[in-house]
Amino acid sequence: MNTTPTPEPAPTPNPNVASIPVTTKYWALALTLAAVLIVLGFLAYPLLTQQDPRELPSVLIGKPWPDMALPQLGSSAADGEPIGPAQLRGKARLVNVWASWCPVCAQEQPTLLALAKTLRAQGRADQLISINYKDKTQDATAWLRRYGNPFATTLVDADGRMGIELGVTAAPETFLIDAQGIIVWKRVGELTPEQIKNEVLPRLGAQP
Repeated sequence: MNTTPTPEPAPTPNPNVASIPVTTKYWALALTLAAVLIVLGFLAYPLLTQQDPRELPSVLIGKPWPDMALPQLGSSAADGEPIGPAQLRGKARLVNVWASWCPVCAQEQPTLLALAKTLRAQGRADQLISINYKDKTQDATAWLRRYGNPFATTLVDADGRMGIELGVTAAPETFLIDAQGIIVWKRVGELTPEQIKNEVLPRLGAQP
């Protein structure tokens, strides 16, 4: 008797399942890997170039200061008109964005007080101003009494509209505008004495 088993028929391919060529899989894997490498390259660029990511060029560099007038902290209508770009032109200005709820701002304040002292000695005190960002008037006033007030004037951006125009993500941020009202430098985060010496004072036309 022949006991050889009868071979089972090969399974019939399911016509509803698309067959993916091997080359297509390889191309998809290669494109995914390339995308990952591009993202990693952007993330690693500041480290490879020894550039502080907080000093990467801003899209606002070279553009005019926003055409928006802001009231001064603690002022009333009798104290004068709100300050806008027209009042800022004529001198280079350093504009520091801060808030009483910002812990880094308190750490930064001694550096700004030292800068104010340097500018006052050279008759340039009005070149250092600030914007109080999304804060309450009483909190901002009390904060300046506690930590010292280095600013010639403080403008109030209570609703954050100016912050939106400037692309502010968090306090502190600092902008430097030239005498024509053009933004020429930006710093995200705490200012350091080295930056004051190397970046700020030369642009203000002041001596260290």
